[in-house]
This record gives sequence, C-alpha cells and structure tokens, in this order.
Amino acid sequence: MEAHAHPSGPFAVGTFSSGDGPRFAGLVRDGRVLDLRTVPDLPGGGATTRGLLERWDDALPLLHAAAESGDGDGDGTWTPLDGLAVHAPVEPRQILQSGANYRTHVIDLAVAHEPEGGRPAEQVREETAAMMDRRAAEDQPYMFIGLPSSVTGPYDDVVIPSWCKKPDWELELAAVIGRPAYRVSTDEALEHVAAYTIANDLTAREAVFRRDMPEIGTDWLRAKNPPTFTPLGPYLVPSAFVGDPGDLRVTLKLNGDVMQDESTKDMIFGVARLVAYASQTVRLLPGDLILTGSPAGNGMHWGRLLRDGDVMEGSITGLGAQRNRCVTESAEDA
Repeated sequence: MEAHAHPSGPFAVGTFSSGDGPRFAGLVRDGRVLDLRTVPDLPGGGATTRGLLERWDDALPLLHAAAESGDGDGDGTWTPLDGLAVHAPVEPRQILQSGANYRTHVIDLAVAHEPEGGRPAEQVREETAAMMDRRAAEDQPYMFIGLPSSVTGPYDDVVIPSWCKKPDWELELAAVIGRPAYRVSTDEALEHVAAYTIANDLTAREAVFRRDMPEIGTDWLRAKNPPTFTPLGPYLVPSAFVGDPGDLRVTLKLNGDVMQDESTKDMIFGVARLVAYASQTVRLLPGDLILTGSPAGNGMHWGRLLRDGDVMEGSITGLGAQRNRCVTESAEDA
C-alpha cells in the first residue's frame, strides 16, 4: 500500500487519542499530529472534526495556518503520529450509500448471482450492461441509508457476526459534507463537499435479499449495518487537495493479494450527481457521508469471501490507507 499510504496535500484532519485519554481532532502533517484544541479560534474549540465541518469555511484558513506552524522541527506542540491511536475521522449523523454505481461491479455481481443452470454468463453481462445504460440515460442514481453505529476505525478489527456466512468487502470513496445541502443542483453540489475519505462498506451477502419476502426486496439493515461493518478513514482530506474525485484509484488487498483495483472513472454517477440526488430528499448535514459505491473485485466475483484472520488493506489515491483484520464472533458472544 506504500503508493497510497500518505494523504496528498499539505495536511489532513483526523480523530486521535493518546493512551486512555479522550479523543480529539488533530491535524496530520509529515507523520506528526497537532492537537487542534490548542489552536485558537477554531470552531467548537477544535475538539471534534464535526465541529470543524459545521463551520468549514471559517476553519479551513485556520487549519492552513496551523499546518504552516509545523515547519519548525523542534515545535513541541506536535506529537508523532506513531504514538497515537487513530479513530474514525468523523462521527456522521447520516450515511447515504450509492448502490450499483460501478458498471463492471454490477455486471460481475449479476453473473455471480445467476443460479446454476440459468442464463449464459454472456447473456447476463449484455442484459446487465443494457440496464446500466438505461439508468445512466434516465439519470436516476440508487441510494439507501446506512447507520452511523456501523462505523469503526481505519485500523480496528472487523467483527463478523456469528450468523453471517457470506461477509464481503466493498472499498468506496466517501464524500464528507461541510456546508448543509438541501435541494442543491449538480452544479452546486461539490461546493458542499468539504473533504473525502475511505470507507469499506462490508456486506453480508446472504442477507441482501429477503427470501421470505422477495416482493419487498433488499434488507439493507441486516446486510450492511452490523457494528464495525463500515471501517472509515484514516483521515479527512480537504477536497481542494484531492483533485478530480472522478479520477482516483481504488485498491483493496486481501492478505496482500490485490482484489479491487479500479478507477472512479467507472462510476455511472459522479460525486456531484450523488450529492445533488441525495439532497433532493434529505437535508445533508455537516459530517454526513455520501458513499459512492464499490468498484469491481468483491468476494462474490472471486468466489472467496472473508474469513477469520483475513487482513484487508484499502487505499484510494491521495487519501491514505486503512488496514483491518477480520475476527469471527463466537456463538457465545452473539
């Protein structure tokens, strides 16, 4: 993951703790962290990243100035990153997730879900590709709701529930809302995105479709929202440092083997369209997350799902890298 291990730009922002101390918002630069509670005039006293996001336009110039204060090697207000625990970079109030937003991913899933003896794979691919083209032409993203309680840190263990037999990975680009957004246009939408981060939107594949009620459709509650099923971070990278969110590389390794390695160019709907679409229904708030969907290369495609002891390493160009070990919940803990 070396190529993506460090975020791009002059600095990033995250949530940290030292020992048993409280969590705090910190500014990351060159392997060091500045406790933002020590920076005067920051919104919310610099205590939380969500407090910063709530007045992002005011906070950003102060963060730039604080980053520049770290030029002196002997500055004692900065702490080595290696000595701190890194937590999920923000506590969102709302998580909006885009489904079926990467062409190749959706086609691969359709082939993987086709029952034995069903349609030929080539026919499934052609029909699914035509469906994707219709969706793009009709300009209708598909979004559903995730729960903040599923969020965990970028280096924390992922706990696979004892009932979950088909746990899968889905590394995704996440847009982080700064300015509140309600009924904004696609042209305006990116003005409301303060930063980007990495999310791994884990899925219990066997729970996606309710077999007892097929007419109702997908069961996103059970499939997506167990605790720890959304590793987030490591940092919030301000959008100005990211460049084009439609041209980033999304890479996931499982035990060192590359499973996902795709450009966000394969998205059907870009970040601006997703934010605008979500905002037509939902009042998006500072710190909320828009997950943009998973590229191709999940476990269903490979015929290899997550197991106890597996290690996932996920990176996106310019956003750093996360590393999570899988631990299977014992029946006694369930």
